[in-house]
Amino acid sequence: MATRPLQVLIVDDEPLARTRLRALLDAQPGVQVAGEAGDGQAALEACQRLHPDLVLLDIAMPGLDGMQAAHRLAACRPQPAVVFCTAFDAHALSAFEAQALDYLVKPVRAERLAQALDKARTFLAGRDDGGAGTPPGRDHLCARLRGSLRRIPLEDIRYLQADEKYVVVHHARGEDLIEEPLKALETEFADRFVRIHRNCLVARAQLIELRRTPDGHVQAVLRDVAQPLDVSRRCLPQLRETLQLA
Repeated sequence: MATRPLQVLIVDDEPLARTRLRALLDAQPGVQVAGEAGDGQAALEACQRLHPDLVLLDIAMPGLDGMQAAHRLAACRPQPAVVFCTAFDAHALSAFEAQALDYLVKPVRAERLAQALDKARTFLAGRDDGGAGTPPGRDHLCARLRGSLRRIPLEDIRYLQADEKYVVVHHARGEDLIEEPLKALETEFADRFVRIHRNCLVARAQLIELRRTPDGHVQAVLRDVAQPLDVSRRCLPQLRETLQLA
């Protein structure tokens, strides 16, 4: 029995950009272009008519932009996979918050497009098998570094500490700043990080013990961090439970 082609909707306000994406998609096996749209509102209407599997979505468009459209598409059932295609990398962090599977920077390369298509197929398989209808969880965070993006694998992160509007990621290679709220990170990665203070999450795998200081305060000792970290009274009960279950 033949496998159904992946149905893709191309959304971009530039006709030449749509033409180039269509050519790239035509060269990919098992892919069919279901349609095109020139702005976010047209994309939503096309999704209602065509029910595409994947939406390749530009961000900077007149009217309803790509980011706004992506948030609305996340509420659709069945939920299409969304991959951003844009000339700028400045929105990468927001893209993942909008539940995008991938983020392609123009000019899109064929090999990167193929990777995004594979991610879409994985997402759709999970959705159709009765999954929650959300993209596979991230395995990294993104930090901006001199105009480029640095991927920080979750397994390398030791702790996350809020610092005004940023979060400092302490990891195996040093420190980086990201602009994601600590609360959102706690919710998304609850199985990997635990809160020890209102401004700090630590990797569960890094926790070794809790230590009481001479003045009565409690600190968390981490495997690969020289300086113990302060634990607030509010977080102490959950932290003790976490250590008991480890």
